[in-house]
Amino acid sequence: MTNHYIDLKNTDCALIIGSNAAENHPMSFKWLTKAREERGARIISVDPRFTRTSAKADIYAPIRSGTDIAFIGGMINYILRNRMFNEAYVRKYTNAAFIIDDRYDFKDGIFSGYDSKSRKYSSDTWKYKTDSAGQPLKDETLQHPRTVFQLLKKHYSRYDIDTVCRITGTPKGVYMEIADTYAATGARGKAGTILYAMGATQHTVGSQNIRSYAMLQLLLGNIGVPGGGINALRGEANVQGSTDMALLFHLIPGYLNLPSAAPQYATLASYLETETPKTGYWSNKPKFMVSLLKAFWGPNATKDNEFAYQYLPKIDPQVNYSHISVFEALYEEKIKGMFCFGQNPVVGGPNANKEAKALGNLEWLVCVDLWETETSTFWTEKAGARPADIKTEVFLLPAASSVEKEGTVSNSGRWIQWRWKAIEPVNDAKSDGWIINSLFKRVKKLYENESSPAAAPIKHLLWDYGDSDEPDIDKVAREINGYNVFTGKQVPGFAKLSDDGSTCSGNWVFCGMYPEAGKNLSQRRDNTDEGGLGNCLNWSYSWPANRRILYNRCSADYEGRPWSDDSKLIWWDPAKGDILKGEKGKWVGLDVPDFNAVLAPAEPGGTNPFIMLPETVGGLFTTKMKEGPFPEHYEPWESPVNNSLSGVQLNPVVKVPKTAMNEQGSPDRFPIIGTTYRVSEHWQAGQMTRNLPWLAELFPDMFVEMSESLAKARGIKNGDKVVISCARGEITTYALVTKRFKPLLINGKQVEEVGLPWHFGYQGIATGEIANKLTPHIGDGNTMIPEYKAFLVDVRRAV
Repeated sequence: MTNHYIDLKNTDCALIIGSNAAENHPMSFKWLTKAREERGARIISVDPRFTRTSAKADIYAPIRSGTDIAFIGGMINYILRNRMFNEAYVRKYTNAAFIIDDRYDFKDGIFSGYDSKSRKYSSDTWKYKTDSAGQPLKDETLQHPRTVFQLLKKHYSRYDIDTVCRITGTPKGVYMEIADTYAATGARGKAGTILYAMGATQHTVGSQNIRSYAMLQLLLGNIGVPGGGINALRGEANVQGSTDMALLFHLIPGYLNLPSAAPQYATLASYLETETPKTGYWSNKPKFMVSLLKAFWGPNATKDNEFAYQYLPKIDPQVNYSHISVFEALYEEKIKGMFCFGQNPVVGGPNANKEAKALGNLEWLVCVDLWETETSTFWTEKAGARPADIKTEVFLLPAASSVEKEGTVSNSGRWIQWRWKAIEPVNDAKSDGWIINSLFKRVKKLYENESSPAAAPIKHLLWDYGDSDEPDIDKVAREINGYNVFTGKQVPGFAKLSDDGSTCSGNWVFCGMYPEAGKNLSQRRDNTDEGGLGNCLNWSYSWPANRRILYNRCSADYEGRPWSDDSKLIWWDPAKGDILKGEKGKWVGLDVPDFNAVLAPAEPGGTNPFIMLPETVGGLFTTKMKEGPFPEHYEPWESPVNNSLSGVQLNPVVKVPKTAMNEQGSPDRFPIIGTTYRVSEHWQAGQMTRNLPWLAELFPDMFVEMSESLAKARGIKNGDKVVISCARGEITTYALVTKRFKPLLINGKQVEEVGLPWHFGYQGIATGEIANKLTPHIGDGNTMIPEYKAFLVDVRRAV
C-alpha cells in the first residue's frame, strides 16, 4: 500500500478491482464504511462475480476476467478526452511533459524494439530526449507531439467506450457512470483510492494491470494524498513483511536485486555501477548493499574482500527461478531436494497435477507445517499415487503457529507490528526460527574443517543469535535494523547507513524500527491520532522512516501549501528552518515528510516529489516494464475470443510453455472462462482451516459456482455433481447455481464464466477436489506470477 487501512476513511471514492475486500479484507471495509458515513464516499466494485463487496457497493460493474487493462485504459482515454485529469499535478509531478525519443513507436500491439525470436524488447528507443547536460527535454504546455502526455493520449485513443465494453462485457451505461464518478476525484481537494488483490495480479499481464491503476491515479492526482493511493490488500498477515525480507526470487532484503553470474555483476563495484541510478534516493544503494553484506558476514566482510560480495550466490542469468520454473525443473529432475515452509503447492500451485508429479522426482522433501498437507502426502494412495513408484523421502517437521512464537508482522500498510507469544507450542512443534537456527548450526559444524571456497561463505556467516536452539528474536530485530560495527550502537535510521563498512543492516527499509537499545518501535501501542487522519505515528513503526503515506510531498502544491484544508498532510513552513544551518524552512505536518525535510519548494528539485525514481516525478511512461512503456491489452493464454485491439493475442514477452502436462485449451472444446477465488471460511491452501471442525462445518464441500443460464443450458441443478474439464485434466464437485454470475456479451458473443474456491484438497476434515488442477503453468511477463484468474473449461453433469 502507498497509504494504509485507516486512511481509507479519508477517501471520496474507492475503486475496488480484482478484490472481494468486504469478505477477504474486512478491515478495509470498516474504514470504507466510515468514509461513506462521514464523507459521503462512493464505493465501486468491478468483478466478474457479484460478490459481497459488490452488494455493499454504490456501483457494480461486471468484467470478464483478464481485461483490466482495457477497462482502465478506457477510463484513461475518457479522462484525457474530457480534460478531467488534475492538470496542475500532472504537469509538475509526473513525466507528462518529458519529450520521448523520435524512434519510439507502437504498431498493432507491439512497441518499438521487439525481437520476436527471443520474445524480448530492447528499451533503447523508450528514452527521453535530453539536452547537452543529459537532462530530459520538457514541454510543460504538454502540446509537443512527442511529450509523454500526447503519446499517452494517442495510445489510449483506441480504447473508446464501445470497444472497451465489447472486450470487458461491462454494460456501457454502468461503465460511463464509473468513469464519471471516479474521474471526479481529480478535482482539487478530492481523493480516490484503488484497492486490488490477487484478482488483479494473477494474470499474464498482472504487473501491467497494477501499473495501469497507478497511471490512472497519477492522472487524477491521487498518489501521495490522504484517501488516495494504490493499495494492495495482502492475503496473509505478513505477506508485506515476507516481501520486504526478499521472499521474491530475484531479490535480497530491502528490494535489492540479487546479482547474477553476468559480467556486469562480477565485482561489487560493477554490481553497484549497474544497479545504482545517478539520481533519486536509490543513489544511496551502495550504503544499503554494503550494510547488508556486513549484516551477513560481519567482521569477515571487509573492504579488501569486497565486503564478502563474492560469498553471495550469483544466479544464472539464463535461468528463471520463479515458482513455475522451479516446478518445471523438478519435473525435469534438475533439483534433488526441497524445503516447503508453510507452503502447500499441491493445492496452491498452478497445474497441481503436474506439480504433484514433479515432487516425485525429488530425492528428499522437507515440509514444515502445522498439519499433514497434500504436499507432504503427495506420495500416498489417497493422493492417487502409487507409493512404490515414488522415490522421494519426505520429512514432516511440526511447526509452531503464529500465536506460539513472537516477532514482527508487517501489514498491507507497511506497519511493522510486534506480536508477542501467547502460548507455548504444542508437543514437538517448533518455531520457524528454531528450525532454521538449529539446521544452520548443524550445517556450519559439518563445514568447520573444510577449507574449500564453497565452505567459506558458510563458515564465515555471522550467526550470533544466542546459544540456545531458539534464536534470540530481539537480537534478530536489532540486526535487521542495523548497528555501528565499531560502537555496537543501533543505527537511528537508514540515512545514517554507510558504504565504508562501519554499519550493518539486515534490511535498510526497516532501519529506524529499533533506533536505540531497548527501544523497539514495532512494540509501540499509542493510538493517539493527531490531526484525525488516522496516521497514528506512535503506533508501531511504518517503513520507510515511519511514513504512513508514501510520496506525501504530492499532498501540497508547488508552493508547499496543502491542496485542500480538508486533506492537510504535510506543508512547507518557512518559520521552522534553522537559520544557523542556512535552512529556509521545513516540511512539517501530520506525517513524516517523504522528501528532503529542508528543501524549499522554490529550490531546484523542490517540486519533484517521487524521490525514489530517477526522474523524481511520477512515471506515466516507463522503461522498466518488459512489455512496453504503456500497459496494453492482451488476452489471457486461454481466451474465448480474439484480441479486439490488435493482432497480438498474448502478452508478447510471456514465456510460452512448451512442456509436458501443460496443454493449452481452445474455445471450441472449452468455451467457458474459469477463475478461482477465496471464501471467508477458509484460508489460502486450506491447511489452517479445513482441519478446524467449526470452519469445516461452515464450508464442508468444494463447489463450482455458475450462472442460472449456464446451469439451464447444461441441465444442471443446484447441488448436482458436475465435472469441470480443461485441456490439462478434470475435477468432479458440486454445482452452486447463483445469480452472482451472469453471462457477458463479448464481441457480440455470449460468454459464461464459472468460479472455483481454491482452498480444498484431500487432507483434513473438509475435503474436496483441487481447483488448481485446472490452472495452467504460465505466468506474468514481469514477475511470473501464475495466471490463476483466467483459463478455459467446460462443465457437464456427472453421470
